Amino acid sequence: MSVAAAPPLSRRQSLWLLAAAAAGFLPLLPWLPWWLSGLALAVMTWRGAMVWRGWRPPPRWLPVLLAVAGAVAVGFQFRNLFGKDPGVALLALLAALKLLEMRGRRDATIVVMLAYFLVMTPFFYSQGIPYAAAMGTALLVITAAQIQATRDGEPARRSLRLAAVMLVQGMPFMLALFILFPRIPGPLWGLPLDAYSGLTGLSESMTPGAIANLSQSEAIAFRVRFAGPPPPRQALYWRGPVMTWFDGRTWRMLPRRGETQIPYEPAGPGVEQEVTLEPHNHHWLFALELPGTLPADAMLAPDYQLLSRVPVRARMRYQVRSHPETVAGAQATGATLRESLQLPPRVNPRTRELGARLREAEGGDSRRIVGAVLAMFRREAYIYTLTPPPLGADGVDDFLFSTRRGFCEHFAGSFVFLMRAAGVPARVVTGYQGGEINPVDGYLTVRQSDAHAWAEVWWPEHGWQRVDPTAAIAPGRIELNLAGALPADEALPLLARPAFSWLREARYRWDAVANAWNQWVLGYNPQRQRDLLASLGLRSRDWGEMVAALAGVTGLLLIALTAWTLRRQRSRDPVQAAWERLSRRLARRGLARRAWEGPADYAARVAGALPAAAAPVREIADLYAGLRYGRLAPAEALPRLRAAVARFRPG
Repeated sequence: MSVAAAPPLSRRQSLWLLAAAAAGFLPLLPWLPWWLSGLALAVMTWRGAMVWRGWRPPPRWLPVLLAVAGAVAVGFQFRNLFGKDPGVALLALLAALKLLEMRGRRDATIVVMLAYFLVMTPFFYSQGIPYAAAMGTALLVITAAQIQATRDGEPARRSLRLAAVMLVQGMPFMLALFILFPRIPGPLWGLPLDAYSGLTGLSESMTPGAIANLSQSEAIAFRVRFAGPPPPRQALYWRGPVMTWFDGRTWRMLPRRGETQIPYEPAGPGVEQEVTLEPHNHHWLFALELPGTLPADAMLAPDYQLLSRVPVRARMRYQVRSHPETVAGAQATGATLRESLQLPPRVNPRTRELGARLREAEGGDSRRIVGAVLAMFRREAYIYTLTPPPLGADGVDDFLFSTRRGFCEHFAGSFVFLMRAAGVPARVVTGYQGGEINPVDGYLTVRQSDAHAWAEVWWPEHGWQRVDPTAAIAPGRIELNLAGALPADEALPLLARPAFSWLREARYRWDAVANAWNQWVLGYNPQRQRDLLASLGLRSRDWGEMVAALAGVTGLLLIALTAWTLRRQRSRDPVQAAWERLSRRLARRGLARRAWEGPADYAARVAGALPAAAAPVREIADLYAGLRYGRLAPAEALPRLRAAVARFRPG
């Protein structure tokens, strides 16, 4: 016995499925290789022409050949077929090529499922509100396409409305799962290392121009909420990587040498901070200098850098209390001081000579040497700029004696080199300086444009002291912001320009919304879940108790949704409502309609029991059957059915 072939897809169904594939592809295009984006768009255009102009489908071997060639190209592109980027690329490739061989309902189901998978992949790259909104729109289109694949000829507006209703009905279940499903630290599944590539922020080394380039970015580094009034802007130094080793051009961090608890006695009032740190794929955390407490799973390096025990690969929230008046390192060891005097041989001879002269002139007094160099920076024509000229092999000499134009890394690096040449232990500290209070939600927002470098010098009996050469050249950078320090003709990041103050106000509001999204949606971690469940009376996070609560809530939601659907179904179908009204009237004579009876059988049974009612009942049954099975137009027949039922009296 042969099985009939499934009917082919109609033109309308094919166009809807093409729209579903496009909805899945479009949010992903910025992260696909250019050639794969072009191939996907070409295939969708080709499929649209096949549907619109009636072109014949390609031979079946062509999609197979393109799939093999595309997989080879993905392998060459990423040097691997495993990982986030090649995996997403392969999924996109197969989803695009499936459109070429889409013929029947089975193919339609596969295309819809691939589109559902595809629409989730942008979340591997960004979890912000815009992509969540794009995903919601794509889900609406894909679900409507799935409806069209099973109901050919359904009006587009009705399919979209039904898809929207289905998505809204699923939201309470999604919310229950989001709140009650037990959270675990880190991602639910492991991601390969390439999942964390492309993150913006400070690095383990500093070369001339590195921080100047970073300062052009408006990306958020972290947000801070203070327990009390925020400190003055001049005190907002967020300590990050500490650079001690210099090879003549690049400052680098020393290899990690264990950890330490807080090696100093916190002094002065504390500043409580709750920091929400964006992922940067490194170990360092940020806090005001110097921390008096350590966050959970954090440590303090010997150079007082706050570190996480694992790389920060997801948004992280932690509390820390800092004591800006603390003095640290008064009893520094000889090894630490020797490292802070290291200089590469045979580079920057003029700076070495200047350092020797300063040491002799100031009698070796570290404070006087620092004061003399800062006075030189103020006195000479040094310019703070985002676009310094290139430097030669003796970069410090070129900067101090020739170009005299630089950004914070130029001033900090040359200052530390000069201090070491004068016999004063010193090192470079990178991090962020300042930040901007958002008046909408009160958070301090620190951006990559706030990246900064300064120096630390060691004084006997006073330990490590912060010295910021930039403050001597451009005090507006510390007291105001980047825009307040640069020359009037210097190019600034767009939103730092005074002419765009109105845009900055809009950004405040958007940042407040994005911060709430980060805190309560993307940042809904185990601690947040414990706090929320405790407020709802669930003190224990026992898996059994949480699963029982989840089952109970979803069960109640399912009952409520079923009851609402049944009631809405009854009230929405006027034909069925009129037919059931007839059955209720006849029930008084013991002639209620049985569940299995069709309209003709029911009319015949009533006519046998009540001969006087035979004609009106047959008329009502004929009208009902014609409306229910499509023989009669509702606009004309429905009023007749209602009128006939209203006139009917069983006698």
